[in-house]
Amino acid sequence: MSAMLDLSLRLLAWLVLAPLVPGVINKVKAWVAGRQGPPVLQLYFDLARLWRKGVVVSTLASPGFVIAPAVAWVAVVGAALLLPLAGAGAPASFDGDVLLLVYLLALARFCTAWGAMETGSAFEGMGAAREVSYAVLAEVGIITAVLTLVVQSGSISLATMFAPLPGPSSALLAVGLFIILLAENCRVPFDDPNTHLELTMIHEVMVLDHSGPPLAMILHGASVKLMLFAVLLAQAVLPLSELPLPASMGVLALAVLLTTVAVGLVESLTARLAFRRVPLLLTIGFLFCLFPLLLTWMGDI
Repeated sequence: MSAMLDLSLRLLAWLVLAPLVPGVINKVKAWVAGRQGPPVLQLYFDLARLWRKGVVVSTLASPGFVIAPAVAWVAVVGAALLLPLAGAGAPASFDGDVLLLVYLLALARFCTAWGAMETGSAFEGMGAAREVSYAVLAEVGIITAVLTLVVQSGSISLATMFAPLPGPSSALLAVGLFIILLAENCRVPFDDPNTHLELTMIHEVMVLDHSGPPLAMILHGASVKLMLFAVLLAQAVLPLSELPLPASMGVLALAVLLTTVAVGLVESLTARLAFRRVPLLLTIGFLFCLFPLLLTWMGDI
């Protein structure tokens, strides 16, 4: 019963707290620009409004157009529940659960692209193609970062693989994971979530034809994914498991907040890259994850 209660509390925390992350980013961007900006809770209001609306479905679309966002949302939330939260551990831990985490994120991306292709829209197909092309390089960086943690801890379980890295390796891995966070969540400089020009959209163009509850699931799933990568980044570079539970949870919350603020500052102070330069930045992110792997491996020899 205690395990079910723990799982329910974690699920509630992910579902309720995740929409705060985009709100904080938008607030930081507004502060840098000297504007008041939308309230931090704006996404909650948008989700409530979308759940009350109907669904408009293209005559070309199959039932997969509605099913795909639901499957993507379940996959992202499932991946989030696999992550241990600081000293609290993970509700269900087993050897190789990190592989399930990576595959669940890949499944969510596949379903998002699938839903976009269902409409028969050239713009949404273009966005799906760009999303997948970015993912090819971003997933290499994720796998390299995971290998670094596996080599350092000697474990392939998320509950025990977040062992602290030496200072230089930890700093390099933090930079690499932050670049991957921006790419995986379609943030500046890879994509602009606030753009309205279809020819330059990537993620946003894939959801142009979604409405009502499916769009609410897409927006909420995106916030959960953003929070997931912030938690992953914090636990990969900070020795949270060595702290008492209250202290580790407080440090984790602070680290996620600082990561969120950093995303807002990056979006405020940098411009979106040209498409031809995106692979270069993703390659740089991969190298920042590769160097800690080589340093960790050489240290074990």
